[in-house]
Amino acid sequence: MHGYQLMRTIAERTSDGWRPSAGAIYPTLAQLEDEGLVVTTQEGGRRLATLTQSGRDFLATEAASLGDPFAAFTASDGPDLRAALRDLQSAARQLAMIGTEAQLAEATAILAAAKRDLYLLLAGEKD
Repeated sequence: MHGYQLMRTIAERTSDGWRPSAGAIYPTLAQLEDEGLVVTTQEGGRRLATLTQSGRDFLATEAASLGDPFAAFTASDGPDLRAALRDLQSAARQLAMIGTEAQLAEATAILAAAKRDLYLLLAGEKD
């Protein structure tokens, strides 16, 4: 897998709860390569990372202690705020593209009020 595939896969596996940047992925791949756990090859203008036998052995022996890195993102302890935020972002993006100036001004006020209400909720002051 190349770095951008890794970033996309992590985002998908976490329902966009974790979206690592290239600045996080590529240094990590370089460190894993330095440790002999992955090897990178150039293919079609992209650097592909593949587990080495040492990397597969490490995962086989350490899997239980490492746990599932995506578990915290897939656990369902209540309402999914990330999904609600994605829906809100989608509506705001559409409004930003085709809304009138009056609609954009009202949307800005609505978002500011929502932010204030969330902080009041956290402070225990929201009715």
